[in-house]
Amino acid sequence: MKVILANPRGFCAGVNMAIDVVDQVLTLKGAPVYVYHEIVHNRHVVEDFKSRGVTFVDAVEEVPVGGTIVYSAHGISPAVRQAAKARNLTEVDASCPLVIKVHMEVLRYAREGYTIIFVGHRNHDEAVGTVGEAPDRIIVVESAEEVEALHVPDESKLAFVTQTTLSITDCNRVVAALKKRFPTIRHPAKDDICYATTNRQSAVTQLASEVDVVLVVGSQNSSNSKRLVDRAQEAGKAGYLIDDASELKPEWLAGRAAVLVTAGASAPERLVETLLNRLRTEFGGVVETRTLVEEDVFFDAPKSLRSLAVVA
Repeated sequence: MKVILANPRGFCAGVNMAIDVVDQVLTLKGAPVYVYHEIVHNRHVVEDFKSRGVTFVDAVEEVPVGGTIVYSAHGISPAVRQAAKARNLTEVDASCPLVIKVHMEVLRYAREGYTIIFVGHRNHDEAVGTVGEAPDRIIVVESAEEVEALHVPDESKLAFVTQTTLSITDCNRVVAALKKRFPTIRHPAKDDICYATTNRQSAVTQLASEVDVVLVVGSQNSSNSKRLVDRAQEAGKAGYLIDDASELKPEWLAGRAAVLVTAGASAPERLVETLLNRLRTEFGGVVETRTLVEEDVFFDAPKSLRSLAVVA
């Protein structure tokens, strides 16, 4: 079996930074370390941190007064920060800088009196955090159909931003609907969908024509991983999202000559390697790496972590 290994794949700069932040807080403070929501949406990453003394919480009130809290890569709302300060928590912010960029756009549009359309999945952690910046001014839309049903107070004062991990195809469809219905709508000069999401989706689109099946390593609650499966299916190929090699079903590959392997931006490379080993051992897989773009993005540790290191 021919196995095409997509590159780039797996961890992006924001995920690398967030995971490194939790590692360093563990080193500096020792267990227990509290993280607001999953640091990234990957079951293996979360379980590994739990085994090392990290407690993931869904409410600031779960953290002992005076404790340390790490904010996940998906960003958080001002209300969460206020609640943390009320409990005298030491805050370490591992929010992805590209998510913070969207937050800043929302704040700018809100200051200028705009109603803001947030294109994204309304229950996703990133959406909840972003909407929290200006909840009285933001309307979330998930589809072009929802655009048609929109009621806004002033069509001349309208702007949109997007979630960073959307399907490019779906996002373009919603944005086209917004621009058609509201021709004067404002938007950021640069797309909000992050470079890693774009690169991984583009790789699937370009390489899917050469294979019969696409295997995506990632967790079910990972938006960017699920969008890779969507891309495979848009290309007319079978696509499967698996947490690890143990979830691979042999019948998916029965009679198949070629498979594409990729991984969402929150999936560790060791999970990809385990999958490749299974494909080699059980299916005679011959792996060929295809590099479509080299990624050299790096994010420095947040100032809040550097401050913690000085105190420690």
